[in-house]
Amino acid sequence: MHNIIDVIIIGSGPAGYTAAIYTSRAGLDTILYQGIQPGGQLTTTTDVENYPGYPNGVKGVDMMLDFKEQAGRFGADIFSSAVTAVRFDKYPFEVFTDDKNCMLAKAIIIATGASSKYLGIPSEQRLLGRGVSTCVTCDGFFFKNKNVAVVGGGDSAVESVLYLSRICKSVFMFVRSDKLRASHIMQTRLFERSNVTLFWNSEPIEVIGTDEVVALRYVNSKTSEEETLPIQGIFVSIGHKPNSDIFPVNLKNDLGYIITKPGTSKTTIEGVFAAGDVQDNIYRQAITAAASGCMAAIDTERFLLSK
Repeated sequence: MHNIIDVIIIGSGPAGYTAAIYTSRAGLDTILYQGIQPGGQLTTTTDVENYPGYPNGVKGVDMMLDFKEQAGRFGADIFSSAVTAVRFDKYPFEVFTDDKNCMLAKAIIIATGASSKYLGIPSEQRLLGRGVSTCVTCDGFFFKNKNVAVVGGGDSAVESVLYLSRICKSVFMFVRSDKLRASHIMQTRLFERSNVTLFWNSEPIEVIGTDEVVALRYVNSKTSEEETLPIQGIFVSIGHKPNSDIFPVNLKNDLGYIITKPGTSKTTIEGVFAAGDVQDNIYRQAITAAASGCMAAIDTERFLLSK
């Protein structure tokens, strides 16, 4: 006979760890499964300077270790296993892991995050965190007065360019087609920036550099000509994919993000809550993820008290 856990948190990162801090501190039996990327997207960045409480900045990996240690201090059981399947059509809920375990829970918090989409070139991954980034808000400051590139053609890419154009010397925008997908108002703002240069029908094929980015090699799809552009940073802004494949379709919107009731962490299934980037395609910041993890924990506690 399985023991029934009060709450199982699926996923780590700021949302999952914060939820674990709150639930375990509230006296709830808490299990957290870290998944295949313990600590989430923050472990792929270097310095985090915009999270309160770290006046001198902190390495993303170190920050997540702090979060994990704090959750463990209050009694949360943290496992490196990944959740491979769930059953939310029966109660208590069933959670299956890659080490062949099946756990039962009275409540679930989904905090599996989202994954940035990448260009798929080897040098991009090698220089990730050393000039290659997917988060302008996180890393843009480090490129003040430098020359950078942004890859993408949608609203998020234009937002990245506009942000960088205020602090960088020059911003080069690489668009794979001959037009932008961004809204008209965003395009208008973009074309007003004098330090922005657009490269149409252009696709990066190699990020050049040993320990840091020094240039970008790209090809023009119309002419097949290859060129090299000296830059110090490249921001890949071609979208995110929520890590929600294992969850039921009725929990998700068309983009795969978990749907939550406005102002809460409640999903369409009573007793299942969601926090962090798996349900947020707007802000995607460590601090907003942590805040939603707190919300999910409090919603969970209230749900269990009502049972």
